[in-house]
Amino acid sequence: MAKVSFAQNDIDSIRVPASDSLVQQDTIAVKDSLSLLPAGDKDSQEESVLSKMPQKGWTLDPSSPFFQQTLSWQFLQRHPYFGFSTPPITLRSETRQTVGKELLFYLLVLLVLIYALLRRAFPKYFDDLFRFFFRTSIKQRQLSEQLMETRLPSLMLNGFFVITGGLYIAFLLQHFKLSPVDNFWLMFLYSIFGLSAIYFIKFTGLKICGWLFNMQDAANSYIFIVFVINKMIGILLLPFLLLLAFTPGDFYSVGLTLSWCLVAGLLVYRIILTFGAVRNQVKVNPFHFFLYICAFEIAPLLLIYKCLLLFFRITA
Repeated sequence: MAKVSFAQNDIDSIRVPASDSLVQQDTIAVKDSLSLLPAGDKDSQEESVLSKMPQKGWTLDPSSPFFQQTLSWQFLQRHPYFGFSTPPITLRSETRQTVGKELLFYLLVLLVLIYALLRRAFPKYFDDLFRFFFRTSIKQRQLSEQLMETRLPSLMLNGFFVITGGLYIAFLLQHFKLSPVDNFWLMFLYSIFGLSAIYFIKFTGLKICGWLFNMQDAANSYIFIVFVINKMIGILLLPFLLLLAFTPGDFYSVGLTLSWCLVAGLLVYRIILTFGAVRNQVKVNPFHFFLYICAFEIAPLLLIYKCLLLFFRITA
């Protein structure tokens, strides 16, 4: 039998792993930028900076615990390239303050809040009011009876109309420079009292006329439609009051024109509704009704305004 022998190598069988060929030293050495300059140039720059610094006024006390901080601060104060010793630059800006419309802003916010609370407190009344105004329901008589029975929201919305209408009249008088007084808020109060007096006299006069001529139903229908339209005017004027109060230029003119169209359209609509309601109960000629509108709607307003102008002119 042949013998098999294994030769043993002299070299250790455990091989040392070769070093990674990818590991190389970074050839880009970070050098100080100041070291790129020759020594003579650096010394010359430092000498030039120090020569420009004033040599008088230095306070050097090595025994002080804050000596290093004091020395650094004195060095910065005397450095020619930093302005630590120069006085600071004061920047002043003009502050624009708008004075005179704070109360008007709060009043308009209060009006919006009052309308929101009324809308929240009497939702059914508002729904019936809008349905009657836009005539979306065929039960007009039933809606009118329901609206007449709810006295509290009706009274509150009448007061809301008086406030918004008085504010709108004050804006118009101020715009056309027809205000008899210079104080806007005083004119606003006069407008409220005047508007309240006008509709109180109208309400009382229509009630008396209906009782004298035995036409209470026709008078009540007329009064109801007048005050329904007034309520809608008070509600729909609210966004236009915001425009007239705070918008200048073209926006103001557009808001003013649209408010005129709104008020004129609602007044014409009121005349149409009242004529239809009165004609169903009383036989009246359209021409006679037009004469009534001119005599009892337009003429008293012009007469009251003329009397107010004369009164304020005499008192002034």
